[in-house]
Amino acid sequence: MNGLTEAKLRALAGGRSFERGLGYVDAVSGVEVGDGWIRASIHGTERYEAELALGGPGELAGACDCPYGQEGNFCKHLVALGLNVIAQQVDVPRRRDTARDRARGLDAWLCGLSREELLTLVRDEIAEDRNVRRRLELRAASASGDLAGVRSRVRELLDIGPFARYGHVEYADARAYADQAGQAVSAIRSLTGSGRAADAMVLAREAIELLAGVMESVDDSDGWLGQIGADLADAHHEACIAARPDPQDLAGWLVAHVLGDADSLTDIDPLDYEDVLGERGMTALRKLAVGAWQDNRTGWAEKYLMERLAKAGGDVDTVIAVYADDLAPDGHTHLVIARELDTAGRPAEALEWAERGIRDTEDLATVDTALVDYLSDRHTRADRLSDTVAVRRDHFNARRTLLTYRQLRAAAQAADRWPAERESALALLRADTGRKGTHGGHVLVDVLLDDKDVDAAWQAATETGAHDGQWLTLADQARGTRPADALAVYLRLAGPLTRQTGNTVYERLVGLLLSIRDCHRRLGTPDEFTTYVTALRTAQKRKRNLMRLMDDHGL
Repeated sequence: MNGLTEAKLRALAGGRSFERGLGYVDAVSGVEVGDGWIRASIHGTERYEAELALGGPGELAGACDCPYGQEGNFCKHLVALGLNVIAQQVDVPRRRDTARDRARGLDAWLCGLSREELLTLVRDEIAEDRNVRRRLELRAASASGDLAGVRSRVRELLDIGPFARYGHVEYADARAYADQAGQAVSAIRSLTGSGRAADAMVLAREAIELLAGVMESVDDSDGWLGQIGADLADAHHEACIAARPDPQDLAGWLVAHVLGDADSLTDIDPLDYEDVLGERGMTALRKLAVGAWQDNRTGWAEKYLMERLAKAGGDVDTVIAVYADDLAPDGHTHLVIARELDTAGRPAEALEWAERGIRDTEDLATVDTALVDYLSDRHTRADRLSDTVAVRRDHFNARRTLLTYRQLRAAAQAADRWPAERESALALLRADTGRKGTHGGHVLVDVLLDDKDVDAAWQAATETGAHDGQWLTLADQARGTRPADALAVYLRLAGPLTRQTGNTVYERLVGLLLSIRDCHRRLGTPDEFTTYVTALRTAQKRKRNLMRLMDDHGL
């Protein structure tokens, strides 16, 4: 197996999976070598089948039926198989030759058996292996046209009884049940392949209902049954393409299925059947979908089906009607409608829906902010700057936060109206002493800091209170003009940190010490800082990481 190296395995798997694979090398068993491939079983919490394949020079790929491998990843089991093979590299050519010899020998032996001897062999296998018997029974029933026999076998294959404990299939048995259920899919597809697509279509529908009926009783954490459901949906589609059933009957089944409980198993999209349905079937499908929606206008499945069909047909008005029948109180649905109308080239109607969304929202504090952004953007692009300011002002008045303040400021500055708007906004915040902002501090302090109005922010913090984070920002911004006030803040914030440990704490403390030193320099009192730092070092000398960090910063 040229090209199979530890470096290549690590590159394909990544460091984490490679390291985990090291612990599974001894769990590899049943290694089989063929032309360009190696297969084996890997036993861990579960048993998985893995296969490595070599393409061109140096090309390596792998597949494993573990959940991670099923997602297309090069998993730890493939790493373990590769490492196992590398450890026995000298033996690989011999194993490959041995495998070829065994295959040729088996084929030659079978060819040499008489008809009676072959029958005896098959009968013995049937008697010893239930799965072999079931597969052959299905093929026999299919070949003889025995639909009742095939139906009976399919029902047996989908029966959870042999795998269930107290009526439930546990996680450890789910894979085995899924493997058995997969045989039912193969049987249905074989019917289509043998020219009996109409029977395959009927059985596929029955199998979907049967599997959907037991889903809640199976621990399908790894998604095995979900894959079987998807395979059954494909088998049904293939059968319909070949059988060409009555379009109206097919439309009726599709609508009933999509609106029923089994849809979550198969995720069938009726539009995938458009070629089979034809014009007559699609007309029936739309009519049935409209009827179902009218009977249950708030049903999620009914709304989704209507939306899919309307969008596929370019029927924007129907799409809007579906949305408009169940408007969200926060204006989100109005926004969805507006965007649909924009896409359809109907901007005036889109704007009307966006404005209606704002009006219909009883409390602007709960409005979908994306709707506010959309409407503001539309007004701005139309050079309706006063309207943009009004939207932002109303939103700020309802939801007084730093973000809405910034948005109001940007809109008002663009309209050359910021001084008056700012005065009104600050008046609201000053009157609203209970409103909290960043880290629980007052919003007024946040917005004044954001405006770089340091003196006003300091006064507001003194009068209304502020969070430590706000005081730190205040001190940082005021240090150049109010070093004594800033120094008092830094010293207060540093005190509690000296009683804590941890590298993150030490980094914060050293940052404060640097700020304290700068304040003393501005105040002309460097000796006081030296005294402070000396006392701090004496008290904190056991914290070696803190001492090292202080040394690094010249403290």
